Amino acid sequence: MINLPNTLAAIRILLAPVMFFFLVERDSLLLKDIDISWLNYFAALVFVIASVTDFFDGYIARKWNQKSALGAIIDPLADKMLVLAAFLGLMMIGIANAWAVFLILSREFFITGLRIVAAGEHKDISASNSGKLKTFFQIFAIGFLMMDWPFGNELLWIAVILTIYSGMQYVFSNLEKSK
Repeated sequence: MINLPNTLAAIRILLAPVMFFFLVERDSLLLKDIDISWLNYFAALVFVIASVTDFFDGYIARKWNQKSALGAIIDPLADKMLVLAAFLGLMMIGIANAWAVFLILSREFFITGLRIVAAGEHKDISASNSGKLKTFFQIFAIGFLMMDWPFGNELLWIAVILTIYSGMQYVFSNLEKSK
C-alpha cells in the first residue's frame, strides 16, 4: 500500500546509503577535494532529514489512520538501515567505539528478529516508551558524533545502556504475553 508514511519510510531507506557515502567514501574521486568537516556536515544534514521523516511517518500514520502491514515492516526496517549506516560509518572512520556499535547493532538485529516472529503471529509489535527513548538517544549520539560536538561519546554510551535496557524489557514483556 503506497501512502505518505510508507513513502517517507522509503525515502529514509534511500537516504541511509547517501549518508553512509559521505561518511566512508572520503577518498573517492567525488569527495577527495572536500574538507572532512564539510563531509561530516553533509552526512549530518542527510541524517537529520532522514530522522525527521521517521517522526513524520509515524505521526501521519497515526493521525490520518494510515497504518498498514507494509508500514509495520518498512518503518522499522528503514530505522534500522539508517542507524546501521550511521553507526557503521562512524565506526569505520574511527569516531564511534566499536564495542558500543556492536552492542547496539546486536540488540537491533535480535529485537528485529523477535518482531518478525511476533508480526507473523499477529501480535502487537509497537515500540515501547523505553524503545522510543533509546531511539532518541541513538539519534542524538549519532548527531553529536557526526558534528564532533562535546559529549558525543557519553551520549553514545547512554544510548548503549538504554538500548540494552529496552531490549531486555521487550524480551521480558513478550515472554509474559506468551504465557
